[in-house]
Amino acid sequence: MKRRDFIKQTTFASGMFFVPQFLKAFENHLTKNFSNKKVVIIQLKGGNDGLNTVVPFTNDIYYQQRNTIALNKNEILKISDEVGLHKSLQPLQNLYDKGFVSIINNVGYPNPNLSHFRSTDIWQSASDSNEYLQNGWIGRYLDYTKSDPFKAIEVDESLSLMLKGKSQNGLAITDPTMFYKLMREPFFNNVVKSYADPHLNEHNLGYLYNTMIDAKSSAKYIFEKTKTNTTSTAYPKNLFGKQLKTIAQFLNSGLETQVYYAGLSGFDTHANQANTQERLLKLYAESMEVFVNDLEKNNAFDDVMILTFSEFGRRVQQNESKGTDHGAANNVFVIGKNLKKQGLYNNLPNLGDLDKNGNLKYEIDFREIYATILDKWLQVDDVSILNKTFSKLSFV
Repeated sequence: MKRRDFIKQTTFASGMFFVPQFLKAFENHLTKNFSNKKVVIIQLKGGNDGLNTVVPFTNDIYYQQRNTIALNKNEILKISDEVGLHKSLQPLQNLYDKGFVSIINNVGYPNPNLSHFRSTDIWQSASDSNEYLQNGWIGRYLDYTKSDPFKAIEVDESLSLMLKGKSQNGLAITDPTMFYKLMREPFFNNVVKSYADPHLNEHNLGYLYNTMIDAKSSAKYIFEKTKTNTTSTAYPKNLFGKQLKTIAQFLNSGLETQVYYAGLSGFDTHANQANTQERLLKLYAESMEVFVNDLEKNNAFDDVMILTFSEFGRRVQQNESKGTDHGAANNVFVIGKNLKKQGLYNNLPNLGDLDKNGNLKYEIDFREIYATILDKWLQVDDVSILNKTFSKLSFV
C-alpha cells in the first residue's frame, strides 16, 4: 500500500490512531495491582460565566456592574446566606444537598490568557501561560503509569491535547460497538497485511501499524467488556447526555479505565447571555444528576471523582450586548461521594479588588487541583507529571 493512499484513507479515523500500545496489556492479564479510582473530567467550553453560576446575591457591586444580566435574589437557589446557584442548577443543588459537591472559587493561573484556544491548551497541558507543551497532564499520567493496565478515554471523535502524552496517548471513542466494527473493516486488515511491504518502514509508517494493532486489541476488549451492560436510565436526549451515558456504561461495566473526558460547548456568551447560559446550565445539571444517580444505582459512584472546569471565566462588568466578555478566574465543581470538604470550599471572589483589566484575581492555581487529584486520589507522583510542585487542597 502506498503511503499517500494509506494516509488518505485513514484521515476519517484520525482520532482513532491516538491509541497507546499498552492497551494491549488488557489481553495479557497483567498481575499488577489495579486502582479502582476514576476521574471524569468535564469542560464547559467557551468560558462559562462563574458569577452568574455561583451568585454573590448580597454583593452590591455585582448588581451595579450587571444591571441587566444580574440574577435577582428570587431567581437563585440559596446555598448560604450570601451565595446562591443559578436557577437552572436545581439538579446540581440536589447533589449539593447530599454532600456530593465542593465548589472551589477563584481558580485560575498567573498572567491569564484570554484566548479560548490558548487558555484551553494551558488548562489541558497544565503549563505556565508562557510555556508551550505538546502533551497534556493526563497524557503524562499515562506515560508515568505505562507499565500498568490503565488508560484514558475521551468520548469524542478526536483526541484533545489533555490526553496526549510524550510516549503514550489516550483513546478517542464515541461508541464501543461502532469502534469495534470499524476496526474489523477490510481496509484495516489490508493495512496489517501491507506491513510486509518494505516501503512502509521507509516512510515511517511502522508507528501507525503498531497503533493499528493496538487499536484492534483495545476495541475488542472494550466491546467485550461493555456489550452486556445496558442501562435503563433515561439520559437527556442531547450530545452531552449521550456522552455521559457512554461513560456510565464504561464505568458500570468495570472497564479498567481511570480517566474519562467530555465537554459541553456554547458558553461564549458575548451577547444575550441570559437565555443561553440558562439553557446550557440546565442541560449540564440535569445530565449530571442522571449520571450520578446511574452510577449510584450500579454501586459505581464511590470511587468516582468528577471535575468540571471552564477555560476561563467572564469579566465582572457586563457589556453593551447584554453579555460578558472573556475574563480570568472562575469556579470549579468537584463532585464525589466521599469529599472531605463539601459545599463552598473557599470564599467568593472579591469584586472590589480586580486586576487592571477588570477581571477577577485568582486565589487557587488550577494545577493545585490537578496535584491534589493525582496525589490524593490516583496516588501517583504529581510532581513528576506536572513538572512542578504545587500545594495540595483538602477536598479529598
